[in-house]
Amino acid sequence: MSSLAITRSAERQRLPVKLSQIDWTFCLLVAAIAGAGGLMLYSIGGGWAPWAWKHLALFAVCFILMIALAMVDVRIWFAAAYPTYAVGLLLLLAVAVVGHASLGAKRWLDIGHIRIQPSEIVKIGLVLALARFYHTLSAPKARLSWWLLVPLALIGAPVALVAHQPDLGTALLIAATGGVMMIMAGLSLRLVGAALVGMGAVLPAVFLFALKAYQRARLLTFLNPEADRSGAGYHIIQSKIALGSGGLLGKGFGLGSQSQLNFLPEKSTDFIFASLAEEFGFVGCVSILVLYAAVIFMALRMASLAHSHFARLAAAGVTVTFALCVLINGAMVMGLAPVVGVPMPLLSFGGTVMITMMIGFALVLSVRVHRYSEVSSGKGVLV
Repeated sequence: MSSLAITRSAERQRLPVKLSQIDWTFCLLVAAIAGAGGLMLYSIGGGWAPWAWKHLALFAVCFILMIALAMVDVRIWFAAAYPTYAVGLLLLLAVAVVGHASLGAKRWLDIGHIRIQPSEIVKIGLVLALARFYHTLSAPKARLSWWLLVPLALIGAPVALVAHQPDLGTALLIAATGGVMMIMAGLSLRLVGAALVGMGAVLPAVFLFALKAYQRARLLTFLNPEADRSGAGYHIIQSKIALGSGGLLGKGFGLGSQSQLNFLPEKSTDFIFASLAEEFGFVGCVSILVLYAAVIFMALRMASLAHSHFARLAAAGVTVTFALCVLINGAMVMGLAPVVGVPMPLLSFGGTVMITMMIGFALVLSVRVHRYSEVSSGKGVLV
């Protein structure tokens, strides 16, 4: 390496230079979505308590954490990939043994006064683990080889544990993220097509024998919610009422009857987008979706700048997770998909979801800041 290259490399490691490389427009867009979430939580909660101040305070802490982690070199993220995945998997196993049960599901761990949802942590762990694995794999092997059993195992383990909780929505999200990452890594499209055909063939058996009774009811209700208006179809019917009553410009801030009068279930989490539609109408919904689209586009652009395969794939994987959350929640609220427990990222209230999503954005920003860092095909800097 020439002396000029060494000087430039040293210069890029200085903190002021790193801070200048952060995409602050991206950060502003993320803050705008979280701020809109705080505004909606203030409205539907009737004040700062019980959700709005917690949401905004946690976002402020997470924003600082995001900037701090963006300063971490991608080689350290590379070294931490498998340990992060392992910790997430161990926490999922702990949930199965000593997890906190609520509403018929065991999805949380109580650690002192803190409650965490390990399924959110494993999302980041899986993205990192798959990115590290494919970084060391040649293109022909990534396309079609026995080595594909490794990423399938990495994906299958958390999917099985999360589905057992049961949390079918998150399990499907993890599986979809893993599948898209395999495709981005170079998986043969013929194999993808064959897998989709095989999945279609086994779906009837899965529906009849693998799903629990309430999960089958949710799927059937999705097709005809009017068949059980006061039971399984209640959520989606109330959501559609909120969406439709908002009209073009909405009823106004704090004037949404569906959420203010508690007709809309899970109004602070899974169905907060319906609350926004009722109060700010079609224009408000489109505005938020434009912000989401901008964040996704900018994140993918940052991923494309990286010089290392690991960094590109990791940043793209985080972006895919974020995009799928937005897509699934939006489709669920509009009645285009069955009701599953996938919140709208940054907009919905939720501690673990917020923390893991912001850590994911920190990784994306780190990829931009350290886009010239070369990650070896061997070990990271910590192992």
